[in-house]
Amino acid sequence: MKQATFASTVYERLRKDIISAALAPGHKLNIKMLCDRYGTGLSPIREALNRLSGDGLVIQTDRRGFRVVPLSEVHLTELIKTRIWLNEIAVRESIANGGQEWEESVVLAHHRLSRTPRRLTGSLGGAENPAWEDAHRQFHASLIAACGSSWLIRYCEQLFDAAERYRHLSRQALRQKTGPRDDEHKLIMEAVVARDVGNAVELLRQHLLATAELVRAWTRRLQAPGSRGRAERGVRISSAH
Repeated sequence: MKQATFASTVYERLRKDIISAALAPGHKLNIKMLCDRYGTGLSPIREALNRLSGDGLVIQTDRRGFRVVPLSEVHLTELIKTRIWLNEIAVRESIANGGQEWEESVVLAHHRLSRTPRRLTGSLGGAENPAWEDAHRQFHASLIAACGSSWLIRYCEQLFDAAERYRHLSRQALRQKTGPRDDEHKLIMEAVVARDVGNAVELLRQHLLATAELVRAWTRRLQAPGSRGRAERGVRISSAH
């Protein structure tokens, strides 16, 4: 049991490092380096890498070992499209099936999100608050929690993680966004609680599309002639898979 718990801890740490871009897209995952980084042996690392391959965050090639999945505009477009499709189904089903307890969980998740500072006070460059990231994840999870399908919830969670990689890499673009972004979450919450299916689905769709457009703007700047962003961050964003 201890070994299984430790392996899960290593998996969670490695997963967070990939999502937060501490391990950059396309980065080669040397197993010995990972053992040193996380203070563990080969078995937990290999187990974590295999699980992350299933999550779509890591790829394995026959002779080159493991790498963090690279990013591309084509991949982003496909990802957001699929996120919108699956989240629409999940939100519709949750509104149809969820009771008062589910409504209250959505309201509470939004309350926690709205009360949590998005940026760490005094941090260099206004680093994003990990507590806000957790609250943000929980809010989106609450919207679909009553859909009645653990498979659908799991797929939506995987797509959320995949999208978070892009969002973390484009934090600078997100900081420059005008308008009160937190209001988007409030409007989605209110539409869901009011059981306004059409409005809830459309608001969520616009929310996901807005984030995707910010990421696209960031990737275009990164790829622009003379841009130093790619060299500085060690990130490669291609126009294809």
